[in-house]
Amino acid sequence: MDIRTEYLKCAFATFKSIKELGDKTISFLTCEELHYSPESESNSIAIIVRHMSGNMLSRWTEFLTTDGEKPDRNRDTEFEGSYSTKNMLIEAWENGWAALFCALSTIQEADLSCIVYIRGEPHSVIQAIQRQVSHYSYHIGQIVYLGKQIKNKNWLPLSIPKGESQKYLEEKLRENRK
Repeated sequence: MDIRTEYLKCAFATFKSIKELGDKTISFLTCEELHYSPESESNSIAIIVRHMSGNMLSRWTEFLTTDGEKPDRNRDTEFEGSYSTKNMLIEAWENGWAALFCALSTIQEADLSCIVYIRGEPHSVIQAIQRQVSHYSYHIGQIVYLGKQIKNKNWLPLSIPKGESQKYLEEKLRENRK
């Protein structure tokens, strides 16, 4: 097994998994709920999506050849405004993830030892990918947490439901013995 190939597969699978958590949360909520902010200094899910999309488009466009902080990105404006429809929010969300998955699918094993830049700071390609895994996981956690707060008792679990861990474990052990 080539560790570089395995790393790229793992990174791709991790990004898909965290995106799925965001997808499911967004699907549970109305446009109004996506714009809910618990405090004046808190971000709504819509703002987090706006920021993540801006970050993804900046970081992953021409990933190997240009600085990840593009000159036309205005990060501060990502924390202002809103989407007038849920479809507009989803379109921005999908555009960001499409840029990520497109860039990730073009990375070759040899590219992993290359240096890329983010705000002029050098990163190995692996380091840059890990930086984004961490960043997006952080924000997906915020999105899920806000979604759970908004839906409260109407929340649909994204993983193992409370009180069903043992049942889930037993099912998985049975599946993996086959």
